[in-house]
Amino acid sequence: MISLNQIIDDFAFLDEWEDRYRYVIELGKSLPEMPEALRTSGNKVQGCASQVWLVTHTAGDPEDPVLTFEGESDAHIVRGLVAIALAIFSGKRASEIARIDALDIFGKIGLIEHLSSQRANGLRSMIRRVKNEAEVRLPA
Repeated sequence: MISLNQIIDDFAFLDEWEDRYRYVIELGKSLPEMPEALRTSGNKVQGCASQVWLVTHTAGDPEDPVLTFEGESDAHIVRGLVAIALAIFSGKRASEIARIDALDIFGKIGLIEHLSSQRANGLRSMIRRVKNEAEVRLPA
């Protein structure tokens, strides 16, 4: 999977929105295919106009586990947004995920202002889901 730093660097070289849009689609194409068995209603992200599935895996310290994610969408651009979200969150401790301002990152790379309101709402739903996955794994 491509790193967040690489994504940020790549976006810095792309001036036109159309080029950024194509890059987001390419990022989505780089995601591994999610097995059909994992595309369940329990893994589906609620609040997305497109279908989005997210699977969480945990490892390490049960008090502050490292979370890795698998994601999938049936829409090309959304699949790219999933890839960026996974680059932001996957492989980090739950406590770190809880502190990340992912919308700020999406804003800095110039995506938020170019998303339709429906896609922006779906992105927020996906981010909430990831953060909730992290928060439920932290001690109260």
